[in-house]
Amino acid sequence: MVTKEEAKRYLCDTAPEQCFWVNNGPILKNIEELANALPNMSDEAFHHHVNSEKNDFSSWINGAIGDQKLANDILSSKNRESTIKKVRNRLNSLKKKAG
Repeated sequence: MVTKEEAKRYLCDTAPEQCFWVNNGPILKNIEELANALPNMSDEAFHHHVNSEKNDFSSWINGAIGDQKLANDILSSKNRESTIKKVRNRLNSLKKKAG
């Protein structure tokens, strides 16, 4: 179970050098920006970052944000709809916990 302090930390912006650069898209600083960017992302951009060889979003969440639970949850996602649902669910859960 995530603590209030962990939830707040996971919701914060990453350091500038840890931002996620979406292929031909926006630069993301936090989980909320990822949740907002995913629905508008082109299929090409999504599949550039998520395919049978890698899941860049999972790697970024694990390494830059530190939320291993969300990183593991979306690692199994192979389509955008599943990724959006998992990211939004976790975001809502973290916001409630952080207060």
